[in-house]
Amino acid sequence: MTSPKADAPETAASGAAPPKTAARTYGVYRPVLPVTSPRNPDRMVYTGDADGRCEIFTWDRSTGRGRQLTDRPHGTLLCALDGDEAVWWFDEDRAGSGGWRTQDFDGGPDRTALTGVPYGRPAGLALTRGGTVAVGIRGPEGLGVYLGRRGGAGTPVLRTTDSGTLCDLAPDGGLLAVSGPAHSARAVTLLAPDGTVVEVLSGTAERTWALGFAPGADPAPGPARLLVMRERAGRYHLGTWTPERGLDLLPGCSFDTETTARWYPGPGSPRVLLRQDRHGRSRLFTAHLDPDPESGSRAPVPVPTPEGSILDASPAADGDVHFIWTDAVNVPRALSLSGAPLPGQSQWRLPRFGHRRDLWTPGPDGPVHTFVTTPADRPAPHPLVLLVHGGPADHDRDAYDPMVQALVGSGYAVARVNYRGSTGYGPRWRSAYSDGVGHTQVADLVRARADLLERGIGREGAVGLCGTSWGGYLTLLAMGTRPELWDVGVAVKPLADCVTAFRHSTPALQALDTALFGGTPDEVPDAYAHASPSSYAADIRAPLLVVAAKQDAKCPPEQVEAYLAALRASGVAHELMWLDSGHDGYDGADHLAVIRRSLRFLGRGLPTAPVGAEPPPSPERR
Repeated sequence: MTSPKADAPETAASGAAPPKTAARTYGVYRPVLPVTSPRNPDRMVYTGDADGRCEIFTWDRSTGRGRQLTDRPHGTLLCALDGDEAVWWFDEDRAGSGGWRTQDFDGGPDRTALTGVPYGRPAGLALTRGGTVAVGIRGPEGLGVYLGRRGGAGTPVLRTTDSGTLCDLAPDGGLLAVSGPAHSARAVTLLAPDGTVVEVLSGTAERTWALGFAPGADPAPGPARLLVMRERAGRYHLGTWTPERGLDLLPGCSFDTETTARWYPGPGSPRVLLRQDRHGRSRLFTAHLDPDPESGSRAPVPVPTPEGSILDASPAADGDVHFIWTDAVNVPRALSLSGAPLPGQSQWRLPRFGHRRDLWTPGPDGPVHTFVTTPADRPAPHPLVLLVHGGPADHDRDAYDPMVQALVGSGYAVARVNYRGSTGYGPRWRSAYSDGVGHTQVADLVRARADLLERGIGREGAVGLCGTSWGGYLTLLAMGTRPELWDVGVAVKPLADCVTAFRHSTPALQALDTALFGGTPDEVPDAYAHASPSSYAADIRAPLLVVAAKQDAKCPPEQVEAYLAALRASGVAHELMWLDSGHDGYDGADHLAVIRRSLRFLGRGLPTAPVGAEPPPSPERR
């Protein structure tokens, strides 16, 4: 398969062309794969763009007709399609709490999906062809899982204060899988509909993830079979769990870096689609879980896709594979192996600037991988911005990033560092915290900075930091612990005060912090203090912009206020921008405002950078 180009004509295919929805406002185009009807592969529901907001759309490929289903002031992101072709969508407020609603695919009034389910944050949705549904909701008192039928009452199956998410519901409705932290004693809990615990898979010795039940076949789904990934001996091993046999790892089906998998729908030999993230790029494979009928092999078989990043991939009911593909110069787009058209494509031609390269810098736990993009029309050395990714369990990719393009188009070289703790480089790299939480990652940023300056890509006296979420945390920590190295910094929705964040955070994030630090703030106060940017706020020397969100549940506003108080107490100059949104805003206007403010601020802080820089020229409609 050849690499698609953003300016190439659409792939020719039978059937009507998909509707053309505009890409979201510059900087926030985040395509989501369409969800296909389990009974009719031509009928799809997807999250698309509506004047800069994420909203839910339907599309019938056989007729070429589509419609916008939701129209909410702050956007809508989550959707699904059940066996009766009713569309499910999550109706949430600015703070991220709400409930599921449904509407017929062809229109009509929307209704509460399950009555009696309290409002909260979404924590999983599982639909069966037989009509039984399971909903996970996370509220102030923890996780609740409810079972029922669309339009009916939800029966509580589980209420727990532990961190967890509903993973899936077996096709016959007789078994539920709930995922806890992969490293915990309750990594996967199997429940009967009455709440009885059938089995618990522990991840304390080997981290374990549940990936979903085999879909089964009509009219008899057959016995429950759960797809599982387990980390063992530095690799990720695919396996299955059944009530009869327990957990079986499949011989010859393991990977050296993070990999996830999905079942192919329909009857026949059980087959899965695997997506591996490796060194900032992606690969797809298929594997037969029972020996292949023709070859007798279970070994994964590569699926031909262009080099770059696959942000999501899903096998379709007709045997096709749908996936979101991108690379550093091509906007993410939904593709299919068959060439069949998919909905939600961008009709904007976004700017593309610069030269790109990979840089590997020696480090104590192996080389640190950095994606570097430099202006094509300006000589080196350049003013340099380290654009720091969030997570920490995430990584920068060979993917189109509008912020990179905005920076490079404004004259900066941009470095995206996959520091220790990033995914995509294996379990050892992901768990490497030899210098402590945060400080390990800052050490890698410092190494990458030195390498970039030594190679003449950036230059001394013109180096900035910019990061969001955990990337914002590392920006603040680096500016406080190594203040002599940085000339400007932008921290967007950052973790800024570790103790206050823990006190006001969600159970899931509290569980992550407890594992990361080896205890709670009461149990290991020194560890939290050592890692907290607020401990070093007084040492910051460079200009600093902090962007925070009033409805942020992941990086709560209370802990940002605590950090700002530390800055003020020490007389550290800074600028502040508040957003009336949550951590993951669905309104493009907020994202664009942050990009513009960040570029102007960086332009004032970095010598020779264009003062008052704005994003590149507006995209042109095709």
